[in-house]
Amino acid sequence: MTITKIETGTEHLLAENNDGVAVLTLNRPEARNAMSGEMNAALQKVLADAELDHEIKCIVLTGAGKGFCAGGDVKGMASSGDGTVGPRTIDQAIHAQRVNQRATAGKLFKMPKPTIAALPGAAAGAGLSFALACDMRVMASNAIMTTAFARVGFSGDYGGTYFMAQLVGTAKAKELYYLSDRVSADEALRLGLTNWVCEPDELQAKALEIGHRISSGPTVAYRYMKENLNRALAGDVDDCMDLEATHHVHCGQTQDHKEASKAFVEKREPVFIGK
Repeated sequence: MTITKIETGTEHLLAENNDGVAVLTLNRPEARNAMSGEMNAALQKVLADAELDHEIKCIVLTGAGKGFCAGGDVKGMASSGDGTVGPRTIDQAIHAQRVNQRATAGKLFKMPKPTIAALPGAAAGAGLSFALACDMRVMASNAIMTTAFARVGFSGDYGGTYFMAQLVGTAKAKELYYLSDRVSADEALRLGLTNWVCEPDELQAKALEIGHRISSGPTVAYRYMKENLNRALAGDVDDCMDLEATHHVHCGQTQDHKEASKAFVEKREPVFIGK
C-alpha cells in the first residue's frame, strides 16, 4: 500500500493519497471540525486538484476526532454578531458564499469521480450538507445527523436542502429542516441518508474498503454513471435516456469494457486501467 501526503497549506485540512483514494480529513477536532476560512479555501483547492489528478480515482471526506463537521463556527458568529456578512456588503457576501459553496459541496456532488463521506460523529448544519453532497455515506454507529439550522436562525446552505430533498423527499426534508431533530445512524440508514453503518473502530477501514473497490474499477464508466444519475434528478426522461445512450456506447469502446467482457468469458475478475 502506498500512502502519499497531499499538501493543503493548513492544519485545518489534512489530505493523503491512499492507493488512489484521496482521504481528506477536516481537522479542527477541538471545534467538532467546524468550518473555517482556511479549511474551506484548502478544501476548494484540494478538490479542484483531485478532480484533474489521474492517480486519484475516489474521494473520501471525513473528520478528525469524534465528529465529522459541525458546520459553521457558531461561536465565531456569536462573537462577531453576524454569521454571513462581516465587513462586506450583502451582495459581496452572497457572491462569496455562492463561489464557496460551488467549489466545496458543489464540487463533491458534481466532480466526475465517486465521493464518499465517512462520519465518525455528528454531521450538523453545513457539515451535514457536505456529507449529503457526497455520492455515498458510511456512518459510525454512534454518529448522528442534524440540519441544526433552525436552532441558530438560519435557512440552510451548501446545497443541503437540495440533497436532502432528493434523498428523502420534500415532506421528510421539511420535517428535518423545520424541527432540526437528531437522526441516529440506524434511522439515517432506514431513511436512505447513509449507505452503511459500522462500529466506530471499523469506520476508517470500511470507508477505505469501499474507496479501494471503486479505485480499482472502471473509472470512465463511473464518470458517466455519475453524470447520468445527477442529470436524471432534474432532467426530462428522454434527455436522460439520450445521455445514457451516448455514454453507454462510448464505454463500449473503452479498454476496460473489452477487458471486462474477456474476463467474464474466462470466469475471472477483470483488471481495470481507467481507459
